Amino acid sequence: MKHLFRFWRLKYSVFLLLFCIALGSCLQFAKKTPIAIDPVPSVVVASANKPVAPIPLAIALDRQKVALGEKLFGDPLLSRDGSVSCASCHLLSLGGTDRLPQSIGIDGLKGELNAPTVLNSVFNFRQFWDGRAETLEEQIDGPIRDRREMDSNWPDIVAKLKANHDYRQQFHQIYPEGITPDNIRNAISTYESSLITPNSRFDRFLRGDEKALSTTEKEGYQNFQAYGCISCHQGVNLGGNMFQSFGIFGDYFTDRGNIKKADLGRYNITQKESDRHVFKVPGLRNVAQTSPYFHDGSADSLAEAVKIMGRYQLGRSLNPKEIDEIVQFLNTLTGEIPTQLKP
Repeated sequence: MKHLFRFWRLKYSVFLLLFCIALGSCLQFAKKTPIAIDPVPSVVVASANKPVAPIPLAIALDRQKVALGEKLFGDPLLSRDGSVSCASCHLLSLGGTDRLPQSIGIDGLKGELNAPTVLNSVFNFRQFWDGRAETLEEQIDGPIRDRREMDSNWPDIVAKLKANHDYRQQFHQIYPEGITPDNIRNAISTYESSLITPNSRFDRFLRGDEKALSTTEKEGYQNFQAYGCISCHQGVNLGGNMFQSFGIFGDYFTDRGNIKKADLGRYNITQKESDRHVFKVPGLRNVAQTSPYFHDGSADSLAEAVKIMGRYQLGRSLNPKEIDEIVQFLNTLTGEIPTQLKP
Protein backbone atom coordinates (compact mmCIF):
# COMPACT_ATOMS: atom_id res chain seq x y z
CA MET A 1 0.00 0.00 0.00
CA LYS A 2 2.85 2.31 0.88
CA HIS A 3 4.48 1.71 -2.54
CA LEU A 4 1.18 2.32 -4.29
CA PHE A 5 0.81 5.67 -2.52
CA ARG A 6 4.34 6.67 -3.53
CA PHE A 7 3.58 5.73 -7.13
CA TRP A 8 0.46 7.90 -7.30
CA ARG A 9 2.22 10.77 -5.54
CA LEU A 10 5.04 10.58 -8.09
CA LYS A 11 2.54 10.42 -10.97
CA TYR A 12 0.70 13.47 -9.62
CA SER A 13 3.98 15.38 -9.17
CA VAL A 14 5.03 14.68 -12.75
CA PHE A 15 1.64 15.81 -14.04
CA LEU A 16 1.84 19.01 -11.98
CA LEU A 17 5.37 19.70 -13.19
CA LEU A 18 4.38 19.26 -16.84
CA PHE A 19 1.37 21.52 -16.35
CA CYS A 20 3.52 24.25 -14.79
CA ILE A 21 6.07 24.00 -17.60
CA ALA A 22 3.34 24.31 -20.21
CA LEU A 23 1.76 27.25 -18.39
CA GLY A 24 5.13 28.92 -17.99
CA SER A 25 5.81 28.56 -21.72
CA CYS A 26 2.48 30.17 -22.56
CA LEU A 27 3.14 33.07 -20.20
CA GLN A 28 6.66 33.50 -21.54
CA PHE A 29 5.33 33.66 -25.09
CA ALA A 30 2.67 36.13 -24.04
CA LYS A 31 5.35 38.40 -22.56
CA LYS A 32 7.31 38.37 -25.80
CA THR A 33 4.34 39.21 -28.00
CA PRO A 34 5.15 42.76 -29.17
CA ILE A 35 1.52 43.90 -29.57
CA ALA A 36 -1.73 44.21 -27.71
CA ILE A 37 -4.63 42.51 -29.42
CA ASP A 38 -7.97 44.27 -29.22
CA PRO A 39 -10.74 42.09 -27.81
CA VAL A 40 -13.08 40.94 -30.57
CA PRO A 41 -16.63 39.74 -29.88
CA SER A 42 -17.43 36.11 -30.62
CA VAL A 43 -13.81 35.06 -31.18
CA VAL A 44 -13.37 31.30 -31.09
CA VAL A 45 -10.44 30.55 -28.78
CA ALA A 46 -8.10 27.74 -29.75
CA SER A 47 -8.45 24.81 -27.37
CA ALA A 48 -8.12 21.05 -27.27
CA ASN A 49 -11.57 20.71 -28.84
CA LYS A 50 -11.18 23.67 -31.22
CA PRO A 51 -7.45 23.92 -31.95
CA VAL A 52 -7.81 26.83 -34.40
CA ALA A 53 -9.04 30.38 -33.92
CA PRO A 54 -9.93 33.27 -36.23
CA ILE A 55 -7.55 36.16 -36.79
CA PRO A 56 -8.59 39.14 -34.65
CA LEU A 57 -10.32 41.87 -36.64
CA ALA A 58 -8.04 44.59 -35.25
CA ILE A 59 -4.74 45.03 -33.44
CA ALA A 60 -3.88 48.04 -31.26
CA LEU A 61 -0.76 49.69 -32.70
CA ASP A 62 0.80 53.15 -32.83
CA ARG A 63 -0.29 54.46 -36.24
CA GLN A 64 2.71 56.81 -36.56
CA LYS A 65 5.07 53.90 -36.04
CA VAL A 66 3.13 51.83 -38.56
CA ALA A 67 3.46 54.60 -41.17
CA LEU A 68 7.18 55.06 -40.53
CA GLY A 69 7.74 51.31 -40.54
CA GLU A 70 5.90 50.97 -43.84
CA LYS A 71 8.16 53.62 -45.38
CA LEU A 72 11.30 51.87 -44.12
CA PHE A 73 10.00 48.45 -45.21
CA GLY A 74 9.79 49.64 -48.80
CA ASP A 75 12.98 51.71 -48.87
CA PRO A 76 16.01 50.15 -50.66
CA LEU A 77 18.16 52.67 -48.80
CA LEU A 78 18.50 49.99 -46.10
CA SER A 79 20.56 47.80 -48.43
CA ARG A 80 24.26 48.35 -49.12
CA ASP A 81 23.85 49.71 -52.64
CA GLY A 82 20.25 50.90 -52.50
CA SER A 83 18.94 48.10 -54.71
CA VAL A 84 16.94 45.89 -52.33
CA SER A 85 14.27 46.57 -49.72
CA CYS A 86 12.30 44.36 -47.35
CA ALA A 87 9.42 44.65 -49.82
CA SER A 88 11.58 43.19 -52.60
CA CYS A 89 11.11 39.70 -51.16
CA HIS A 90 7.82 40.30 -49.35
CA LEU A 91 5.34 41.74 -51.84
CA LEU A 92 1.97 42.21 -50.22
CA SER A 93 0.28 41.78 -53.59
CA LEU A 94 1.80 38.28 -53.78
CA GLY A 95 0.70 37.10 -50.36
CA GLY A 96 3.67 38.66 -48.58
CA THR A 97 6.22 36.64 -50.61
CA ASP A 98 8.06 36.92 -53.94
CA ARG A 99 6.81 33.56 -55.29
CA LEU A 100 10.33 32.43 -56.05
CA PRO A 101 11.86 29.15 -54.87
CA GLN A 102 14.73 31.20 -53.42
CA SER A 103 14.75 34.97 -53.11
CA ILE A 104 17.17 37.18 -55.02
CA GLY A 105 19.07 39.80 -53.05
CA ILE A 106 21.83 42.30 -53.62
CA ASP A 107 24.09 41.84 -56.67
CA GLY A 108 21.59 39.31 -58.02
CA LEU A 109 22.65 36.73 -55.44
CA LYS A 110 20.19 33.91 -54.77
CA GLY A 111 19.35 32.99 -51.19
CA GLU A 112 19.22 29.52 -49.70
CA LEU A 113 15.57 29.41 -48.70
CA ASN A 114 12.08 30.20 -49.91
CA ALA A 115 10.97 33.53 -48.41
CA PRO A 116 8.16 32.94 -45.88
CA THR A 117 5.22 35.31 -45.95
CA VAL A 118 5.38 38.45 -43.83
CA LEU A 119 1.57 38.47 -43.53
CA ASN A 120 0.37 37.37 -40.08
CA SER A 121 3.99 36.77 -39.05
CA VAL A 122 3.21 38.54 -35.77
CA PHE A 123 1.36 35.38 -34.71
CA ASN A 124 4.43 33.14 -35.16
CA PHE A 125 6.19 32.02 -32.01
CA ARG A 126 9.54 32.29 -33.80
CA GLN A 127 10.75 33.84 -37.05
CA PHE A 128 12.70 32.28 -39.95
CA TRP A 129 12.36 28.66 -41.06
CA ASP A 130 14.86 27.57 -38.40
CA GLY A 131 13.28 29.75 -35.70
CA ARG A 132 16.51 31.52 -34.82
CA ALA A 133 14.77 34.85 -34.08
CA GLU A 134 12.27 35.01 -31.23
CA THR A 135 10.62 38.30 -32.23
CA LEU A 136 9.94 40.37 -35.33
CA GLU A 137 12.41 42.98 -34.09
CA GLU A 138 15.16 40.40 -33.71
CA GLN A 139 14.37 39.00 -37.16
CA ILE A 140 15.22 42.29 -38.89
CA ASP A 141 18.96 41.89 -38.32
CA GLY A 142 19.01 38.75 -40.46
CA PRO A 143 18.26 40.20 -43.91
CA ILE A 144 20.02 43.48 -43.09
CA ARG A 145 23.37 41.72 -42.55
CA ASP A 146 23.06 38.74 -44.88
CA ARG A 147 25.51 38.96 -47.79
CA ARG A 148 22.93 37.51 -50.18
CA GLU A 149 20.10 39.77 -49.06
CA MET A 150 20.82 43.41 -48.12
CA ASP A 151 24.49 43.15 -47.13
CA SER A 152 24.40 46.24 -44.93
CA ASN A 153 25.06 47.26 -41.33
CA TRP A 154 23.48 49.53 -38.77
CA PRO A 155 26.10 52.33 -38.71
CA ASP A 156 25.72 52.82 -42.47
CA ILE A 157 21.93 52.66 -42.32
CA VAL A 158 21.73 55.16 -39.45
CA ALA A 159 24.04 57.54 -41.31
CA LYS A 160 21.91 57.34 -44.47
CA LEU A 161 18.68 57.96 -42.58
CA LYS A 162 20.15 60.87 -40.63
CA ALA A 163 21.11 62.49 -43.92
CA ASN A 164 17.43 62.47 -44.92
CA HIS A 165 15.41 65.41 -43.58
CA ASP A 166 12.05 63.60 -43.69
CA TYR A 167 13.37 60.61 -41.78
CA ARG A 168 14.99 62.84 -39.14
CA GLN A 169 11.71 64.65 -38.63
CA GLN A 170 9.57 61.49 -38.50
CA PHE A 171 11.84 59.69 -36.05
CA HIS A 172 12.07 62.66 -33.66
CA GLN A 173 8.28 62.98 -33.65
CA ILE A 174 7.98 59.39 -32.41
CA TYR A 175 11.22 58.53 -30.63
CA PRO A 176 13.01 60.95 -28.24
CA GLU A 177 16.35 59.32 -29.14
CA GLY A 178 15.76 59.87 -32.84
CA ILE A 179 17.31 57.52 -35.38
CA THR A 180 18.87 54.47 -33.74
CA PRO A 181 19.06 50.78 -34.72
CA ASP A 182 16.57 49.87 -31.97
CA ASN A 183 14.08 52.49 -33.14
CA ILE A 184 14.44 51.40 -36.76
CA ARG A 185 13.75 47.81 -35.74
CA ASN A 186 10.80 48.90 -33.63
CA ALA A 187 9.20 50.90 -36.45
CA ILE A 188 9.59 48.12 -39.01
CA SER A 189 8.36 45.41 -36.65
CA THR A 190 5.36 47.55 -35.67
CA TYR A 191 4.44 47.85 -39.34
CA GLU A 192 4.92 44.11 -39.85
CA SER A 193 2.66 43.52 -36.83
CA SER A 194 -0.08 45.41 -38.66
CA LEU A 195 0.04 43.01 -41.62
CA ILE A 196 -2.76 40.73 -40.51
CA THR A 197 -5.41 39.38 -42.89
CA PRO A 198 -8.62 38.83 -40.94
CA ASN A 199 -12.13 37.89 -42.01
CA SER A 200 -11.34 35.05 -44.37
CA ARG A 201 -14.26 32.78 -45.23
CA PHE A 202 -12.80 30.25 -42.81
CA ASP A 203 -12.73 32.89 -40.06
CA ARG A 204 -16.37 33.69 -40.71
CA PHE A 205 -17.11 29.96 -40.51
CA LEU A 206 -15.31 29.74 -37.16
CA ARG A 207 -17.40 32.63 -35.91
CA GLY A 208 -20.58 30.74 -36.69
CA ASP A 209 -21.41 31.44 -40.33
CA GLU A 210 -22.12 27.94 -41.62
CA LYS A 211 -22.75 29.25 -45.14
CA ALA A 212 -19.26 30.73 -45.41
CA LEU A 213 -17.91 27.37 -46.62
CA SER A 214 -19.27 25.05 -49.28
CA THR A 215 -19.98 21.38 -48.60
CA THR A 216 -16.75 20.35 -50.32
CA GLU A 217 -14.72 22.91 -48.35
CA LYS A 218 -16.21 21.64 -45.11
CA GLU A 219 -15.31 18.09 -46.11
CA GLY A 220 -11.80 19.31 -46.80
CA TYR A 221 -11.62 20.82 -43.32
CA GLN A 222 -12.91 17.56 -41.83
CA ASN A 223 -10.18 15.65 -43.69
CA PHE A 224 -7.63 18.24 -42.56
CA GLN A 225 -8.57 17.42 -38.98
CA ALA A 226 -9.19 13.67 -39.30
CA TYR A 227 -5.94 12.93 -41.16
CA GLY A 228 -3.83 14.80 -38.60
CA CYS A 229 -2.82 17.97 -40.52
CA ILE A 230 -4.23 20.00 -37.64
CA SER A 231 -1.80 18.44 -35.16
CA CYS A 232 0.86 20.78 -36.55
CA HIS A 233 -1.18 23.43 -38.40
CA GLN A 234 -3.12 24.89 -35.50
CA GLY A 235 -3.76 28.12 -33.60
CA VAL A 236 -4.56 31.52 -35.09
CA ASN A 237 -2.07 31.11 -37.94
CA LEU A 238 -2.79 27.40 -38.56
CA GLY A 239 0.91 26.89 -37.94
CA GLY A 240 3.86 28.98 -36.87
CA ASN A 241 3.63 27.88 -33.24
CA MET A 242 5.85 24.78 -33.13
CA PHE A 243 8.80 22.97 -34.72
CA GLN A 244 8.49 19.71 -36.60
CA SER A 245 10.73 17.30 -38.45
CA PHE A 246 10.27 17.27 -42.22
CA GLY A 247 9.97 13.60 -43.05
CA ILE A 248 8.29 11.74 -40.19
CA PHE A 249 7.09 8.81 -42.33
CA GLY A 250 9.77 8.89 -45.01
CA ASP A 251 13.14 10.36 -45.91
CA TYR A 252 12.07 13.40 -47.90
CA PHE A 253 15.59 14.71 -48.37
CA THR A 254 17.12 11.47 -49.65
CA ASP A 255 14.19 11.05 -52.03
CA ARG A 256 14.53 14.64 -53.24
CA GLY A 257 18.33 14.50 -53.45
CA ASN A 258 20.94 17.29 -53.57
CA ILE A 259 20.87 17.88 -49.81
CA LYS A 260 22.18 21.32 -48.81
CA LYS A 261 23.13 22.99 -45.54
CA ALA A 262 19.82 24.87 -45.47
CA ASP A 263 18.01 21.51 -45.43
CA LEU A 264 19.41 20.80 -41.96
CA GLY A 265 17.00 23.30 -40.42
CA ARG A 266 17.39 23.96 -36.70
CA TYR A 267 20.43 21.71 -36.60
CA ASN A 268 22.37 24.65 -38.04
CA ILE A 269 21.42 26.65 -34.94
CA THR A 270 21.58 24.09 -32.13
CA GLN A 271 23.96 21.43 -33.52
CA LYS A 272 21.69 18.85 -31.91
CA GLU A 273 21.15 15.68 -33.90
CA SER A 274 17.49 15.68 -32.85
CA ASP A 275 17.09 19.01 -34.70
CA ARG A 276 18.36 17.73 -38.05
CA HIS A 277 15.75 18.54 -40.74
CA VAL A 278 13.55 20.25 -38.14
CA PHE A 279 11.77 23.46 -39.19
CA LYS A 280 9.19 25.88 -37.87
CA VAL A 281 5.81 24.71 -39.10
CA PRO A 282 4.66 27.36 -41.59
CA GLY A 283 1.34 29.09 -41.08
CA LEU A 284 -1.28 28.35 -43.73
CA ARG A 285 -3.03 31.71 -43.82
CA ASN A 286 -3.30 32.96 -47.44
CA VAL A 287 -1.46 29.80 -48.51
CA ALA A 288 -3.21 29.78 -51.88
CA GLN A 289 -1.26 32.96 -52.71
CA THR A 290 2.21 31.94 -51.50
CA SER A 291 3.53 29.30 -53.90
CA PRO A 292 6.00 27.69 -54.25
CA TYR A 293 5.91 25.75 -51.00
CA PHE A 294 8.23 24.41 -48.29
CA HIS A 295 11.57 25.83 -47.20
CA ASP A 296 13.13 24.74 -50.49
CA GLY A 297 10.32 26.00 -52.72
CA SER A 298 10.10 22.54 -54.28
CA ALA A 299 6.31 22.24 -54.58
CA ASP A 300 4.78 24.47 -57.25
CA SER A 301 1.12 23.87 -56.42
CA LEU A 302 -1.03 23.36 -53.36
CA ALA A 303 -2.11 19.96 -54.65
CA GLU A 304 1.52 18.85 -54.91
CA ALA A 305 2.28 20.22 -51.43
CA VAL A 306 -0.71 18.41 -49.88
CA LYS A 307 0.32 15.15 -51.59
CA ILE A 308 3.88 15.45 -50.24
CA MET A 309 2.65 16.33 -46.74
CA GLY A 310 0.33 13.33 -46.79
CA ARG A 311 3.17 11.00 -47.70
CA TYR A 312 6.03 12.30 -45.54
CA GLN A 313 4.22 13.85 -42.56
CA LEU A 314 1.11 11.70 -42.24
CA GLY A 315 2.18 8.40 -43.79
CA ARG A 316 -0.85 8.52 -46.10
CA SER A 317 -1.28 8.15 -49.83
CA LEU A 318 -4.04 10.68 -50.43
CA ASN A 319 -6.24 10.10 -53.45
CA PRO A 320 -7.08 12.93 -55.91
CA LYS A 321 -10.51 13.55 -54.34
CA GLU A 322 -9.06 13.91 -50.84
CA ILE A 323 -6.33 16.22 -52.11
CA ASP A 324 -8.83 18.39 -53.98
CA GLU A 325 -11.10 18.70 -50.94
CA ILE A 326 -8.20 19.77 -48.72
CA VAL A 327 -6.98 22.24 -51.36
CA GLN A 328 -10.45 23.73 -51.60
CA PHE A 329 -10.46 24.15 -47.82
CA LEU A 330 -7.03 25.81 -47.91
CA ASN A 331 -8.36 28.32 -50.42
CA THR A 332 -10.81 29.56 -47.77
CA LEU A 333 -7.88 30.79 -45.63
CA THR A 334 -7.28 33.86 -47.81
CA GLY A 335 -8.10 36.92 -45.71
CA GLU A 336 -8.56 40.63 -46.26
CA ILE A 337 -5.73 43.06 -46.93
CA PRO A 338 -5.34 45.46 -43.97
CA THR A 339 -7.25 48.71 -44.49
CA GLN A 340 -4.18 50.94 -44.45
CA LEU A 341 -2.64 48.95 -47.30
CA LYS A 342 -5.55 49.09 -49.72
CA PRO A 343 -5.05 51.39 -52.75
